[in-house]
Amino acid sequence: MTQTIAVLLMAYGGPQRLDDVEPFLLDVRGGRPTSPELVAEIRGRYAAIGGSSPLLRITREQAAALERRLQDEESAGNTWRCFVGMRHWHPYVRDAVAAIAAAGHRRAVALCLAPQYSRMSVGAYFKALDEALAAVRGETGAGLEVARVASWGDHPVFLEAVAEKVAAGLARFPEAARGDVKVIFTAHSLPRRIVAAGDPYDDQLRTTAAAVAARAAARIGSALDWTFCYQSAAAGAADWLGPPIEQVVPELARAGHRHLLVCPIGFVADHVEVLYDLDVEARALAEAAGAHLERTESLNDCPTFIAALADVARAAAG
Repeated sequence: MTQTIAVLLMAYGGPQRLDDVEPFLLDVRGGRPTSPELVAEIRGRYAAIGGSSPLLRITREQAAALERRLQDEESAGNTWRCFVGMRHWHPYVRDAVAAIAAAGHRRAVALCLAPQYSRMSVGAYFKALDEALAAVRGETGAGLEVARVASWGDHPVFLEAVAEKVAAGLARFPEAARGDVKVIFTAHSLPRRIVAAGDPYDDQLRTTAAAVAARAAARIGSALDWTFCYQSAAAGAADWLGPPIEQVVPELARAGHRHLLVCPIGFVADHVEVLYDLDVEARALAEAAGAHLERTESLNDCPTFIAALADVARAAAG
């Protein structure tokens, strides 16, 4: 029997205008007020990238492209519908789950747009999903069968998508300098205590980085000189996963690396931690240290990445 399978794409969320920054931060901080100084700092970052986060727009573009891909490749006669839910801003995960239930869907795949698992990141999305499902079931009494994808950072098509971006990023350097480019893989830092608790986040990220480096090397026909670090730690964070990019970039420059390519393997779309933390702050650090820094283009809705998501969604749906 044919059926409609819903795919819920979950992302972090971001303010759609500068006036949204303070309430957005209130949501991120679980209702704890944010100091006026920090609100002003974060507002400044969003102002520097155009006054809003592009994440919702891009996530909707990813969802539309994924729905088309799944529908075009459908062989069992099923129908696919893709929905978008944000963890910390509108439309929330609860809004998307309510829309899925209201449309009468009984099967869904929950796919967090964070390739590597941590209980502090993906686990928090699943908590929001559990709360949304409980609310829907309490209101309608109807069940919604949800298959959850915990991580997918080792999926071969995803790795190829990132490797494509690395190869394209290297091509932006002068031909004579490409052999000297140091590639820096980055991901959002989290408190170091998660490692002692057995969280797989750090291991999964390093596995992704090594696999992408191998695929990129095959594409360019030579070994890739690369390293891995973390970015975007919370303000004042003392014991978070490292080394931080703020330390790594100047150190590499002092060691003679004048050409740097940053590849954020923990992110799949443009947002403030890419457009500001890397394009503005990291680039300024590199320039101050006498180096030139480029960043790989974000995956956004590129066809290879959408193909990876489609494969992940189909596998989860069974």
